[in-house]
Amino acid sequence: MTSLHGLFVPLITPFTADGALDPAGLERHAHAVLDRGATGLVALGTTGEPSALTGAERARVLDICASVCADRGAPLIAGTGGNATAESVRAIAELARPVAAVLAVVPYYVRPSEDGVIAHFTQLAAISPAPLLVYDVPHRTGRPLSGSTLIRLANTPNIVGFKHAVGGIDAASVELMAAQTSATVLSGDDRFASALLALGAHGAIPAAANIAPRAYADLIEAWHAGDVTRARAIGNSLDALAAALFAEPNPTVIKAVLAERGQISSAAVRLPMLPASRAATEAALVASEAATITRV
Repeated sequence: MTSLHGLFVPLITPFTADGALDPAGLERHAHAVLDRGATGLVALGTTGEPSALTGAERARVLDICASVCADRGAPLIAGTGGNATAESVRAIAELARPVAAVLAVVPYYVRPSEDGVIAHFTQLAAISPAPLLVYDVPHRTGRPLSGSTLIRLANTPNIVGFKHAVGGIDAASVELMAAQTSATVLSGDDRFASALLALGAHGAIPAAANIAPRAYADLIEAWHAGDVTRARAIGNSLDALAAALFAEPNPTVIKAVLAERGQISSAAVRLPMLPASRAATEAALVASEAATITRV
């Protein structure tokens, strides 16, 4: 099985100024983050605005990312599935491209019981053509999971691990890491990535790595090497960037910064997202410059 340790960048989906998908821009950006230290890519994660894409556009995004990863020998994680088990089973079973892992979110809005969450992922894992990563993000789903439920999921066949994005380091986080299961744990909270890595996380899926992939790759490398002083310094230097990029709904500020830098052609997003404000963009540009020039 492909290792899922390291930095996986959850790619933004570039649009043209008139709101159309920008395939060439996506391909360039995918190569750019790999050039700057990413281990692999995440296609159609939350940062990629998958809910705003048509089915044909989602397929095109996955094709582009799969092609780039095949060319570069990099692993690809594909986001798919939703809050209905039967529909998620269908979507995962119909993945047209081979991927290193499937990223599936905890069922959102309907707020099932924790036993319901277990049953949901057991069905998904049983039919998935690739190992499953559970995307635990209660801020978006409304369904927090206890440490015992996370450990049960970690021991479910074909569930390889977690994108852990619970908004901090809570009791469930500590219990999961203390259990020392074989599951891969990837931080999904940019501001808490360094703290989760300190507890033993295997890597991260930080949206801010669209802006500063080398810095996040260095952060992960430092923690894994046991260089605590360097890891703390990098993590502390990245906090202002993460805060600035999430000052307005993700990925609006990220896209604005990339467009200002000339790395994508447009900062366009689709409703109900609105473009980032000028104030948020300028603050993030300052923070991004500091994050990318810092040497520790």
